[in-house]
Amino acid sequence: MKIKLAILLVVVAVVGAALVYVLNSSDPAVPAVDQSANQSTDTSSKPADSTTQPPETKVDADDMQVVKGSYVDYSTDKVASTTGTKVLFFHAPWCPQCRALENDIKAVQLPDNVTIFKVDYDTNQTLRQKYGVTIQTTLVTIDGNGDLIKKYVAYDEPTFASVKTNLLDK
Repeated sequence: MKIKLAILLVVVAVVGAALVYVLNSSDPAVPAVDQSANQSTDTSSKPADSTTQPPETKVDADDMQVVKGSYVDYSTDKVASTTGTKVLFFHAPWCPQCRALENDIKAVQLPDNVTIFKVDYDTNQTLRQKYGVTIQTTLVTIDGNGDLIKKYVAYDEPTFASVKTNLLDK
């Protein structure tokens, strides 16, 4: 009986999440999937002093080296070429908490030694299994070998401040 109830609860949660995604996707007030990572990083037309704006995501296209203090889409090449603190953010586009956390990450100035990699929660089951991720909004710091250092679920408090406090501050 308990197993049947648990299965029913999972089905209801999945259907509910899918419904939220569909409703939010058709609402013009809700922004579509962020395409900023696909935009050019050419800064020649921008003023030299843009200290009031958070830095854009920067990736050197020639060698795929990620600039520190960035929020970028996950790829094994980008992770391998990045030094400093590496954080995997397991993000689902249908998740309101994920979208809130992503907006907050984009609004703040990330520390120079921190790179946050946006990992698609729905399609990266191998990474989820490797790091024991069972819910979206999970963030994982990894070392140079890709081994887990620390894990934090920001579902209840999806802000960069909570991530910094619970995951990045020693």
